[in-house]
Amino acid sequence: MSPESCDAIVIGGGVIGLTTAIRLAESGARVRVWSRDPVDRTTSAIAGALWEPYRIEPRERVAAWSRRTFEVLGELAERPEKTGVRLVPGVQALEGDLPLPYWADTVRELRRAEPDELPPGYTSGFRARLPLVDMPTHLRYLSRRLVAAGGTLEHRTATSLGQAAEHAPRIVNCTGLAARDLVPDPRVRPVQGQLVVVENPGVTEWFVRAGEEGAEAVYLFPQPYGLLLGGTAHDGVWDTTPDPAVAKGIIDRCAAVDPRVATARVLEHRAGLRPVRDEVRLEREELPGGAVCVHNYGHGGAGITVCWGCAEEAAEAVRK
Repeated sequence: MSPESCDAIVIGGGVIGLTTAIRLAESGARVRVWSRDPVDRTTSAIAGALWEPYRIEPRERVAAWSRRTFEVLGELAERPEKTGVRLVPGVQALEGDLPLPYWADTVRELRRAEPDELPPGYTSGFRARLPLVDMPTHLRYLSRRLVAAGGTLEHRTATSLGQAAEHAPRIVNCTGLAARDLVPDPRVRPVQGQLVVVENPGVTEWFVRAGEEGAEAVYLFPQPYGLLLGGTAHDGVWDTTPDPAVAKGIIDRCAAVDPRVATARVLEHRAGLRPVRDEVRLEREELPGGAVCVHNYGHGGAGITVCWGCAEEAAEAVRK
């Protein structure tokens, strides 16, 4: 593909950008993805990646996007070694009364948890089989799928939407937190999350403490590379340096759910920035000069949960 012979440029190489580019490329469009960071160093690469609407609005649109994504991830889970997607059982629980989530009707295998299925101190919860994604494997799969569809993936930084518009008549802005400066859009902001990866001591199911809108969260995700423990949600914090004291708190909170975690060997510390916005921006805009830009950013902590639903809506907006 020559530098000028493409129909659309997708800015952003995370899960939102890649899925959007795939939908365009597989419909016959000539697509280039510009990614500031290598795919394996994007925010998506370090995500815990359990399918669950988290820190994302508006609820009405999120419900439809997440439902469609659940369907696609269910299909990809038939080839977990290739796609990195598995359907894994687990429990979400609370030390109090936990109502069923608004998205419960999307998950057929969701039911109230029995008392003996809850960790000590938790009094209510539900069980479900949800998509749990090994993001490094999944991003490699998406990159290969894009190339197979005729798209290209370039390590390139967009300095402005207008710059990208010099190379294609259609632009899709999937830049996440970088949209704060690129658009610019001050409504998108970071919510820092810190994680710890330990050797899995035998945990086979995921666990999430419900109602985690505060700074400290509790979740355990068994991944092929280890047991991922979380976490934190520090609004407005830009630092991505893991804090040892915070890591100890994460391990201690998770060990209260499963004591085996307390002595598990630490493999890795991670910290990333969720691109949170008061609501996702998914809309079409005409740029000066006549090019069209479709914005698709601000997915908070739920990029993997809504990516395919958003990708299809964004791709349709590009084709109009």
